[in-house]
Amino acid sequence: MTPTTVIDIGRQALEITLLVSAPLFIAALVTGLLVSIFQAATQINEATLSFVPKLLMIFVTLIAAGPWMLTLLTDYMRRLLESIPSIIG
Repeated sequence: MTPTTVIDIGRQALEITLLVSAPLFIAALVTGLLVSIFQAATQINEATLSFVPKLLMIFVTLIAAGPWMLTLLTDYMRRLLESIPSIIG
């Protein structure tokens, strides 16, 4: 195994991690922004008010994007496991 191979595997792992986590992070970010705007407009300063909508949006996003995320992860793992003979030999 060469250093180039290790760096390539690490780069691919980071790309997959970013792709899988991006929909959830974006949903939480947008929901937090909307709740913050609502709180600023109504002058409600409740810290727990943003928690429930974020949790619900992450859950909905996970249901909607879950199959794509699972396919992405299984494809990566399949490619990684299939490349073991070429990496070792």
